[in-house]
Amino acid sequence: MMGRLLIGWAEESIVPEKKVSLAGQFFERISEYVESEISVTAMAVEAEDNEKMILISADVIYCQDWLVDMVRGKFAEYNTGVDAQKLIIAATHTHTSHVMQPAPNLAKPGLNAATILEEFLPAGKKYTQLVTSGDDVMTPSEAGEFVAKRIALAAKRAWENREEALFTNEFGRVSVGMCRRVCYDDGSAQMWGDTNSANFVELESGNDSGIELMFTYDTDKKLTGVVANVACPAQVLEHQSFISSDYMGKVRSKIQEKYGKDVGFLGILAPSGDMCPRDLIRWVESPVCKNDPNIERENIIERRADPSMFDVKGCEKVAKRVANEIFWALDDVEEYFTEPEFLHKNLTVDMPLRRVTMEEYLTAKKAVEDFFDGRTEDIGYEDNARMQIYGGIIGRYQLQQTMDVYPIEIHVIRLGDVAFATNPYELFLNYGNQIRARSLAKQTFLVQLSCGAYGYLPTEKAEAGSHYSAFVGSGTVGHEGGALLVRKTIQEINKMFEE
Repeated sequence: MMGRLLIGWAEESIVPEKKVSLAGQFFERISEYVESEISVTAMAVEAEDNEKMILISADVIYCQDWLVDMVRGKFAEYNTGVDAQKLIIAATHTHTSHVMQPAPNLAKPGLNAATILEEFLPAGKKYTQLVTSGDDVMTPSEAGEFVAKRIALAAKRAWENREEALFTNEFGRVSVGMCRRVCYDDGSAQMWGDTNSANFVELESGNDSGIELMFTYDTDKKLTGVVANVACPAQVLEHQSFISSDYMGKVRSKIQEKYGKDVGFLGILAPSGDMCPRDLIRWVESPVCKNDPNIERENIIERRADPSMFDVKGCEKVAKRVANEIFWALDDVEEYFTEPEFLHKNLTVDMPLRRVTMEEYLTAKKAVEDFFDGRTEDIGYEDNARMQIYGGIIGRYQLQQTMDVYPIEIHVIRLGDVAFATNPYELFLNYGNQIRARSLAKQTFLVQLSCGAYGYLPTEKAEAGSHYSAFVGSGTVGHEGGALLVRKTIQEINKMFEE
């Protein structure tokens, strides 16, 4: 399908009027103030032959199934004439935004390790929150309703703002994401592992410094929007206790300062489940990471390197690098496209549940029983962190008694020489590499954490090394599912470009 292109942009703030619980850590945080605005950006695209999509980026940690369904329901009420299934909603994965409900862990019953642990509590004991909430704190259910409304509104406004448009695609390169899994000489691996050890062998994977870029313009060739596909989650500030859109929001601010407040910025994450904005070789410490049980350092060596990539100064550094690369790419634009081939498929793929053995289940069950044996206190976040691996195994064992596969939603789009393909995982880098390398598109944008939230999807190497992000409870699918996703995505992309 080809035809004259219409593109519209819209942005909506999701900054709450109250404090909120902040998502994404093994310890509780209530927002103290707003460091930078969190928002939703939507880009609506239509060809005159009637193909459509509305691509949305939200400054939240996940876009769970229930949130996607809620947004689509609210969008349908606007009666725009657009099928709500054409909405593609992706998260920037900032850890300084709303905790939202209803939010069963990893979006399926039986996968919530905290719920599993409650089954083993001594009589009269319960799960307790360490942080006291009150009338000045938005509840997770209120947050879910609030964010869903704003996402739907952004989609509606972007659709209403459609005008005849041009676009171009460019490529940039800047080091943002780096591997966050450390391998040791006994075959084990650790998320955030200490590299200052004689047993350190290597980082588990490489990184992807490439940035896929798309720019949209009005018919006078005035810039109207930027799409940037970066292989690094927006989690520099993940341990902080303020509201923030992290480096993606700061990139947006820099673009709008230079080109105007009406210029849209759509920051979308490429596969980067095993990536982070920190250099684990040149480790720079920050006091804010002390509460994370997965980060332990005994011997800190002062380094001349990046500023701490846990703090605002480091976040600004990342944003400046990304924004500068975008500015340089904009300077290189020479050609514009007006009537591209435009195809959009919304597909359902049945994915195999990652299973555990009976031995693994019994070992985990005993570990939890031993942990609670004689315990007299209630449990909290720290207990969940200690028992996460075991709770995940028990939950998976229970779930696999009634479920072998589960459906996920993916989108595959062709826009001229460009392909877009989505997935609902924190997808490890090498899966994205496999898709891009075999894609027939001249440029391939891969969007993780989109239209669902099913946890990490680790490689076979990561599963063997184990630890957080590769535990069975860290996600719903193992490497067999990863291979299936790669094959299906490549197949669907290439069918569009073979026609």
